[in-house]
Amino acid sequence: MRRQTREVRVGGIAIGGGNPIRVQSMCTTSTMDTEGSIAQTLRIAKAGGELVRLTTQGTREAENMRLISEGVRRAGCQVPLVADVHFNPNVADVAALYCEKVRINPGNYVDAARQFKHLDYTDEEYAEELAKIEARLVPFLNTCREHHTAIRIGVNHGSLSDRIMSRYGDTPEGIVESCMEFLRICVRHRFMDVVISIKASNTVVMVQSVRLLVREMEREGMDFPLHLGVTEAGEGEDGRIKSAVGIGALLTEGIGDTIRVSLSEEPECEIPVARKLVGFIDECARLRAVAEQSIKDDTITLMLTADSLEDLQLKAAMAVGALLIDKKATRLRLVCEGFEGECLQSLSDNILQAARVKFVKTEYISCPGCGRTLYGLQETIARIRAAVSAREKSDHPFVNGNGERVFLKIGIMGCIVNGPGEMADADYGYVGAARGKISLYKGRECVEKNIPEEEAVERLMAFIENDLRQ
Repeated sequence: MRRQTREVRVGGIAIGGGNPIRVQSMCTTSTMDTEGSIAQTLRIAKAGGELVRLTTQGTREAENMRLISEGVRRAGCQVPLVADVHFNPNVADVAALYCEKVRINPGNYVDAARQFKHLDYTDEEYAEELAKIEARLVPFLNTCREHHTAIRIGVNHGSLSDRIMSRYGDTPEGIVESCMEFLRICVRHRFMDVVISIKASNTVVMVQSVRLLVREMEREGMDFPLHLGVTEAGEGEDGRIKSAVGIGALLTEGIGDTIRVSLSEEPECEIPVARKLVGFIDECARLRAVAEQSIKDDTITLMLTADSLEDLQLKAAMAVGALLIDKKATRLRLVCEGFEGECLQSLSDNILQAARVKFVKTEYISCPGCGRTLYGLQETIARIRAAVSAREKSDHPFVNGNGERVFLKIGIMGCIVNGPGEMADADYGYVGAARGKISLYKGRECVEKNIPEEEAVERLMAFIENDLRQ
């Protein structure tokens, strides 16, 4: 049974309220590239995307959303456009004039960009910070009300504010409270055209946080629709499996009104995958129940049918994602006619890794890219993968100081919005710092700044080698 939520109108479509689950994507073009953004929006819509988001770094980009919207409408396409805002609430005010929806990030809407500093607040001081948020948010809500613009309160694990982190820690409770602070202001001022998202690259954190948010909203009498996604899921098989584990776990529990599968690929490639996840809900909910009953000796046995390898990947990950995240079992046996044992074993291992149960290979936490991306993302991912793969297949794979083989988590981020934050879940990070310049991270710590892009992959590999020797 799907969770009942209120209906929110976004342009010509409705989210929640018993409407179909909507699928969406995000442009990777510069928002100042009017024609390129129009063309990519039309490709996403043609693929079946029902909302299209574009990044708006500044007021110039927000103002240019008017021209993009006009071009899309001239082409006969009515897909709602969503502005993505970080760091500057003034940009949200402008975007609300031209877009059907504006996404704001509680982690950086009024709070300063996170620097991983511990901040001590008395209860009175903390209340003063909330008052500052309310004073800045209410004029934006009024503008949205006047122009019939919906908003998305989009919390990212990778960009929680130092204020939230200092009081609640790096926890699902902190993630949820970051969202609830903004929701309470919306309710208090009777602005209800709100969709919510809570995203993380860690599927366990994402699922636990969304479940907790649902419980907290119910406790406070709220019924806002939810947008689901695993951020920085990656590409190819890994990105699909990771997305299916996290998004699928919640969809099979009846949670979710709109979804995005964030792949480090062309944005229109995300839509068919998202469509399949929605189409597999009923089947995978049944498979999940059967799989839970099959658990014996810490092993889930899942028998299923699939017409293609991608369908097999998505169905299997979706059916068992919640069971693995909830630690119902730590081993997985897949059975599917037409697929060889080696293929099924590899898929089983990849699903276990996506659910954070065990690690069998290097994991890439890579963003899908957007107009903020400061280098050639897809090409860079391929170069890093090739360099790591060559090392792992050599006679000298990565080992720690004790000589034990290790499987790394490498974050590959287009810009600083979530980059440093998501580095907390990665061993090493490669983050766009400026146009053609890269900064390297170990965990959350920046270890090299502003490296020329053409040197950065080699510098990353050298740093990893030297660091593992320590």
